Amino acid sequence: MPNPQRGEIWFTKLPTDPPEKGKRPVVIVSINARNNHPRASTVLAVPLSTSVHKDEIPTHLVLEPGQTGLRERVIAKAEDISVVAKVHLDPSRDRLRTLSSHHVCELARMVELAMGCVP
Repeated sequence: MPNPQRGEIWFTKLPTDPPEKGKRPVVIVSINARNNHPRASTVLAVPLSTSVHKDEIPTHLVLEPGQTGLRERVIAKAEDISVVAKVHLDPSRDRLRTLSSHHVCELARMVELAMGCVP
């Protein structure tokens, strides 16, 4: 079973994706204590999308290729946070970057915003 770590980018097919859609990148946002626990079979992940819109959406974090190692600019869609089974995670063929703790915490604040928990 894969051993994903917080901030890493993996590929998976999300249950909400249409059947014809392939695997997409996701960033792991759950804490490593959960990710590394021998009985934990799932992780929390935020999907990444290449559909970057000009409108700023408060629950989207724009990430540049230099921050992710992906070939193009992506957005992390905090409002679509998901539970993903570790067995459904695939590593990238390319070497990708790990997002900083700052970026993961920024996504956590955006998840709160998506839930209506505005400070």
